[in-house]
This record gives sequence, C-alpha cells and structure tokens, in this order.
Amino acid sequence: MRSRLRRGMLGAITAVAVTLSPLALSGTAGAHSNNNSVRKLVKAVSGKNVKKHLQAFQAIADRNGGTRVSGTSGFDASRDYVAHKLRSAGYDVTIQPFEFTFDGYKTPPVLKRTSPAAKTYTYGFFGDYVAMGESPSGAASGAVQGVDLVLPPGPAANSSSSGCEASDFAGFVAGNIALMQRGTCNFRVKVDNAVAAGASAAIVFNEGQPGRTEVDLNPTLGGPGVTIPSFFTSFEVGQELAAAGTAVTMNWDPIVETRTTYNVIAQSRKGDPDNVVMLGAHLDSVQEGPGINDNGSGSAGTLEVALQFAKTKPKNQMRFAFWGAEEFGLLGSEHYVASLTAEERAKIALYLNFDMIASPNYTYGIYDGDGDAFGTAGPSGSDVIEEDFEKFFAGRGLPFTATAFTGRSDYGPFIAAGIPAGGLFTGAEVLKTEEEAQIFGGTAGIPLDPCYHSACDTIANISDKALDVNSDAIATLAATYAFDTGTIGDGAPVAAKSATRAAHAHKPADSAS
Repeated sequence: MRSRLRRGMLGAITAVAVTLSPLALSGTAGAHSNNNSVRKLVKAVSGKNVKKHLQAFQAIADRNGGTRVSGTSGFDASRDYVAHKLRSAGYDVTIQPFEFTFDGYKTPPVLKRTSPAAKTYTYGFFGDYVAMGESPSGAASGAVQGVDLVLPPGPAANSSSSGCEASDFAGFVAGNIALMQRGTCNFRVKVDNAVAAGASAAIVFNEGQPGRTEVDLNPTLGGPGVTIPSFFTSFEVGQELAAAGTAVTMNWDPIVETRTTYNVIAQSRKGDPDNVVMLGAHLDSVQEGPGINDNGSGSAGTLEVALQFAKTKPKNQMRFAFWGAEEFGLLGSEHYVASLTAEERAKIALYLNFDMIASPNYTYGIYDGDGDAFGTAGPSGSDVIEEDFEKFFAGRGLPFTATAFTGRSDYGPFIAAGIPAGGLFTGAEVLKTEEEAQIFGGTAGIPLDPCYHSACDTIANISDKALDVNSDAIATLAATYAFDTGTIGDGAPVAAKSATRAAHAHKPADSAS
C-alpha cells in the first residue's frame, strides 16, 4: 500500500442484522464437485491455510535481504510461489512482465549516534528518519551542530526559521553535520545554505508543534543539485541530536534505474468468458521490510480463495491477479488495464481488491462504493459490492466501517475504466480512535498497523482473527459472483439500500503529507 496515496479511514459503523442473499443462504450455487457452494467454499478457506502462505512470504523475504519489493529477487520468488500454486490447481497462468523505474537504495540507510552514547536510528515510515527526495548519495561522520534552533518549539507552526538565512550559519564549523529545524522556508533553502557553510551533511527535524512531530511522509529538496546527503527526522530525534557533544555517522546509497517486474494473472478454464469476475491484490512489499500485512495478507487471502475455488465449476469466468510495483504507484494494475482492449475491459463484470486485510489493530473497512461516506462513488455496481460486503459482516454480527474509495489502491485503474469495484482494508498509518477501539477492540491512539511500511511488518504483525474473517468475506463474494453477478456491470438500476443498514460513518482528518 502506497504511503503517498493512502489516507485515513472512517470511524466505526455498528453492523445490524441484514438478510444475506438467497444464493449465500441456499448453498446451491453450481452443481459440481467439492467447493460448489458459498458455504462449502467459505468452510474450505481456513485462516490456518491462509497464514501458511504468509509464512511462505516471510521465508522468501528472509532469504532475500528481508524484502519482497518489486524488481528484486524477493519479489520474483513471491511471483514464482504464487504462480506455481495456481498452475498446480489447474488455472491458466500468465506472467505479465513490464518495466518500471525502481527508486530505492543499494544498501540500507544509516543514521547512528556515535556519542555521547551509541544509538542506531530506524529508517522508514514509522521509523526515526527518511532520506529527503533528491538527496544525493554520500556518507558523513562527525559532530552535529545545531543551526538557530527553537527548543522548545514556538506555539505555532513556522515559529522556527532555522537555516533560512545565511547568517544563521555564523560560526558554523566546516565539515560538521548541520542540524536544522523545520519552519518558515522550504527544505531546499535550508540545505543550500548548509552546503554554502561547508556542512558535510544535513539533517532537518520536524518542528515540534502538534501535528509536526513525526517523520514527514515526503520531504523533498525540490530537484537535483544538492551535493550533501540530507535526512529528515522526527522532532524527538532532532531534540536528541541537538544535545551538546553529539556526533553521528550517516550514509545514503540511493539507486534509480529501470527494472522489470511482473503481474501474475490466473484464469479459470471454465465459466463464461464474456462475464469475468476478477479479484486482485498487490504482491510486492516496500523495500524496508517483508510486507506481510502490506500486502502479503491480501495476496494470501486471494490466493487461498483461488486454490479452493479451483475445485468447482463457475458459471462466470474467474480471474485472480497478483500485482507488481503497487508500491511504486499502482504500476502493475495500471499496466494490466492499459493492455486490455475496449472489448476485453467490457467483459470484466467487476473487480474486487484486497490491500491489507490483517492489520494488528484492525477495523473491518469496506470500500465506500456508493460514496455516501466520502462523497466519491465508483462506477454503477460498486454500491452493490459494498452492500454485499456489509451483509457478510452483519450476518456474522460483526461491526464494519467505510473506507475511502478514491482510486488509491489497485482498484483505481479499474474504476477509471468504468469497471465496478470494491474491496476490504483493515487500516494503515492512521491512529485508532476511542470510538473504534470501543467497537472493534484494540488500542486507541496507535496506528491501525504500527509496522506499516517498516521492517517490523513481519509474520508477527498480523491479526489472525482479521485474516480469517476477511478471507471468509473474500470467499463469500467470490463464490456468489462466480454464479451470479446480478445487475453489477450491466448498467441497470440497483436495488434500494436496506432500511436496516447502519448509519453513515464520520470522516476523519486527512493524514499528513
């Protein structure tokens, strides 16, 4: 799940009793062997088996530098694992290659305090620091020198003008590492002034007021031309580095190059090829970690449903996709949709997307297909998909909530092409509210996924309960739509919402950018 595009989710909606579809209740979808009904497929898709796929993804990451990021051996091994499972189950499997710009690092970034006491800082989204966009490669070691810092911070944003004027560097010792505070002017001005003063590296830390304490999501220098490595840290780290006698060592070794990655597309041999039901999840992680929740969880749930579904004969053709390079901008799904002809796109009745379905501090999020919570609706039929997911959770007496449906995951290219879509999301960087904690359990005041885009997104970073429940939800809708897509995708009016549907959720503040 991409940090630049992922935003918040809604507060909780308490589920009420809603009647499930006749198909789901009847258990007569199809008349073929094994998992030939909704009930049988859901029973076959066990959380235990889904977790085995997560364990396989973890093992792959362990053997490949701790990551499954696209353009690396870790992703390629994940591709091969999924493709082998699907082929063995009897699907027609296509490996679709495409080129993309890999923007990452050759060796892991380093920021270590060497005095007065040694301390290693953590890189990444929920870590202590990130490299600024357009920062050049480089290494530096030496004394940290604060530049016109305001500690404690002023009462309002931009109370600090640290590093904004050349005069701020009066007395700066050439070769030292310049420590500056966010505020007043842009980062490029601060770093350019540090370069002019002879700094060997630059560190800018967040200013310190509420909302300006954590690592900035996308700090940038605004273009090339800077000659020293430049990092951005949290306010807490900046305070530590501002202490007298502090020295650090830092290293940034970026790489930007064209690489090849892949989508894995599996299609059932049976079913109407003119009415395709498609499910997908991105298979790649970020470079910082193994990506077991983001998005091993969605991939594992989708894979297990596909494997169990192979034991039946659908009325509609089933297609399962595992996307590459989502973390670089939805590139795999964009490439796939762009490669389809207008006739091929028209055959896709709907697309279901699963991106993070086992967050440890989860809520049960359903994409807001009708737009009643966020004001942005998907193509006609997306509202039906949302309601069908709601019926699943209500039928189990579970709460659910809406999550923004704005094209910011792999369903985006599909809704842009007019294809109805929906899916599930258990949350990323947004903090859990008190209301959500009361309804869903978990801990208020911490992220829904505390290891989002971090090295700790390991097999220990999932909720077994959320993984099991959401995998059952995937199975329920997959089996339902495999035999009957109803009015989805045909442009016909959809049924009115049930009078017993829960009230609308509230929309939280957007996360920082």
